[in-house]
Amino acid sequence: MKLAALIFDLDGTIAETEEIHRQAFNYAFRKAGLNWYWSRLLYGDLLSVTGGKERIRYFIDQYSPAFPKLDRLTEFIADLHQAKTEKFHETLLSGCIPLRPGVKRLVQEAREAGVHLGIATTTTASNVTILLETSLDAAAPGWFDVIAAGNVVPRKKPAPDIYEYALKAMGADPGSCLAIEDSENGLRASLGAGLKTVVTTNQYTQAHDFSGACLVLDHLGEPNQAATASVGQLAANTYVDLKELALLLD
Repeated sequence: MKLAALIFDLDGTIAETEEIHRQAFNYAFRKAGLNWYWSRLLYGDLLSVTGGKERIRYFIDQYSPAFPKLDRLTEFIADLHQAKTEKFHETLLSGCIPLRPGVKRLVQEAREAGVHLGIATTTTASNVTILLETSLDAAAPGWFDVIAAGNVVPRKKPAPDIYEYALKAMGADPGSCLAIEDSENGLRASLGAGLKTVVTTNQYTQAHDFSGACLVLDHLGEPNQAATASVGQLAANTYVDLKELALLLD
């Protein structure tokens, strides 16, 4: 079957943003006068919960049981998350977050070949837009047929809703599309929507369970930077291109 579309996750897949998110959360906590600190180890555990506001609530429930039960807890969490988002945007706008290896090349190759592009992520739409504009190209948001982000669906990953939304918006058959993810929750979501999935791991997801992925790599690779596969294998090149991805659909 001909490859019709690629649907990318964002954080940790298109760019190494998870560490920037962690630092932005800690900034928001300090700004609010809280003594909370999310270490890399703790943040790795918290990433099992998708969504920033959901992650804060989970942290309060599981790691800070002595925290006062506020009447306006939902609003308090929303304010914290807003402060975190503003700090995250500030970092993005500094232009210091590089794309992961192979992402720009693969996106450009897909555009030239007429392969449709989409994004399916639990992060906010503004995060997507700013990251694409600052790290890929000022016009990059317009290259994607759909940017499915934030709360456009009732359930976040690992539920398949965000991928189902993206597929419907693109008018695409899941059998002719591939997802590119970086986490176990993302993989569960894409598989649940019927998508074959390539996973590129990062520092926070290397130990995740990627059962069901058709290919698991350290990154997509470049002609001068070979990708290493831990599940599956590259058949034609040492990096992921459209030819490699098309083979996965057969």
